[in-house]
Amino acid sequence: MKSKILWRIWMVIALISSFGSTMIYANALNNSPQITYNTIKIDGQNIFYREAGDKSKPKILLLHGFPTSSFMFRNLIPQLADKYHVIAPDYVGFGQSSMPKVDEFEYTFDNLSNVVEKFAQQLNLNKYSIYVQDYGAPIGYRLAVKHPEKVQALIVQNGNAYEEGLRDFWIPIKAYWKDKTEENAAKLRPFFEIDATKWQYTNGAKNPNLISPDAWTLDQTLLNRAGNKEIQLQLFYDYGSNPPLYPIWQAYFRKYQPPTLIVWGKNDFIFPAEGAEPYKRDLKNIEFHLLDTGHFALEEKGDEIAVNIKTFLGKQKIK
Repeated sequence: MKSKILWRIWMVIALISSFGSTMIYANALNNSPQITYNTIKIDGQNIFYREAGDKSKPKILLLHGFPTSSFMFRNLIPQLADKYHVIAPDYVGFGQSSMPKVDEFEYTFDNLSNVVEKFAQQLNLNKYSIYVQDYGAPIGYRLAVKHPEKVQALIVQNGNAYEEGLRDFWIPIKAYWKDKTEENAAKLRPFFEIDATKWQYTNGAKNPNLISPDAWTLDQTLLNRAGNKEIQLQLFYDYGSNPPLYPIWQAYFRKYQPPTLIVWGKNDFIFPAEGAEPYKRDLKNIEFHLLDTGHFALEEKGDEIAVNIKTFLGKQKIK
């Protein structure tokens, strides 16, 4: 008799436990921010973007680098979306956005920035913080200079604005800026192949085994589309339009003093830590973190960066 009673008690406990676990799991799923995948038309081009979070909350515009896309923010977006409205577009020629040929679209940083500006306007992003990485910096800083009243904070992850940040990696690219010949172009074309794409992710990483090969495999698949490498070569050339703007961007920093979080992979060969230090000269409200990783710091230090962002923006009391 006792054994039957004990058996029934254990069955009830097991059912309650199972039901409780199911409810906890269901609640976790319900509370997890949903990412939506969207496309809008800007100047005849389809612009793909990822979006998550309550639209009434403070906004963060995530601007990706080369040769990636909004995919680089796939893990960061849900980590921020409980407190922020997060938006990450793909530039024209990148990711899931339109990819017109080089003779059909003006592939310059001015034009990419213009498209992102119109993108932000169409989504009614009137106030936002900007996360800039690599190409995201010259695009984001053009936006900031043009609309300083809209930028609430900067999050800078290996995004350059100083001559100190253009070191050895840039020697063959600078040669192409000075002399746009096929001979100089030929020296840059290997940057668009799989070994170089993988190197961008693994070089400088503390533990390369933490970095999923899915990232560079997807990037390379998109680079391998017919005509894309010519697009990237054109943007390598037009990157030469950015250093002359550095004094203007630095003047913006000094005048408007946007709250700035630096989260920089210190082992990056493309944009080394020497490019991070000068931000301290021009910005007063700055929080500075050099991370033991490389160019794509989110791949290895994503959790740490997410915490730094939420802590820093929380201190700024941005609404």
